[in-house]
Amino acid sequence: MSKLRILSALVLSGLSLSVVAQAPAYPAKPIRLMVGFAPGGAADYVARAISESLGKAIGQAIVIENRAGAGSSIAAEAVAKAAPDGYTVLIASPSSISVNPALNPKLGYSARDLVPITKVSSSPLVIAANPATGISSVQDLIARAKKEPGVLNYATSGNGSAPHLGAALFIQLTGVQMTHIPFRGGGPAIQSVVAGDTQLTFGTPPSVLPMVQGGRLRGLAVSTRERTALVPGVPGMAEAGLPEYSIEFWYGLFVPAGTPPAIIKKIFEAATSAMQQPSVKAALAREGTDVTLSQSPEQFAAFLNEDAKFWVKLVKDAGVKLD
Repeated sequence: MSKLRILSALVLSGLSLSVVAQAPAYPAKPIRLMVGFAPGGAADYVARAISESLGKAIGQAIVIENRAGAGSSIAAEAVAKAAPDGYTVLIASPSSISVNPALNPKLGYSARDLVPITKVSSSPLVIAANPATGISSVQDLIARAKKEPGVLNYATSGNGSAPHLGAALFIQLTGVQMTHIPFRGGGPAIQSVVAGDTQLTFGTPPSVLPMVQGGRLRGLAVSTRERTALVPGVPGMAEAGLPEYSIEFWYGLFVPAGTPPAIIKKIFEAATSAMQQPSVKAALAREGTDVTLSQSPEQFAAFLNEDAKFWVKLVKDAGVKLD
């Protein structure tokens, strides 16, 4: 090899090493945490409850961005199409990952476009009614809905959301007829029930509990078979007279497919550290939410494969359709 070629190779090698050396370590700038629902709902509450601790653990600020609409599909698609560099993270429920793809095969993304990091929380739903309806129990609700088919309107955080599917399962098991009124998030849905524009909701605890505790809504039951300390004073479905009904929902973190494994690992470790902070656990517990972490991204992916079967079967069995 000529001296000129050797010199050129050394120069190029030096430049390459310089570029590598100058590449900033992840994360070098704030990270967007995308929420698929309007402010005031469970997804928004969980995101905001964990953002400060997550930011400290990962070493950068976490910026919450609400991108509501289409049952959280708008936010999920935005993250799926974002650069796979770890700076755009999605907080998602079964709606984005399992339900919406099952409801709408024409979505601009699929579950394969999002890489699971970890589950962060799990919660029951709360069935609650406006006190002016006179409905004070699940049995009252069933009796009223059977007496007046289709008259009762129930509000949820969107078509295909966990609250919508919780109501669909209830309708399937009881044979009642009620009218679904979807909103762009849990906050607006609950406000409609409080205002009397709709009569009841299958809502998430962060959205519903303050209104139940303040006497503006009446809690009829939680969606789990047994009572839970997360929602004090509200019976479980067995106690409420519908023991065959049981449903919970979760939230987890996802990044675009193609995100480097080292970045996935860093986000997982930061989320694990953040969610174990007593202040985060206490904040979520006050709103009826448990901290529930995955053992690894791989374990979360395996959970999702099984969990999707439940949600997709429910969608098909209940005949849930897009509006």
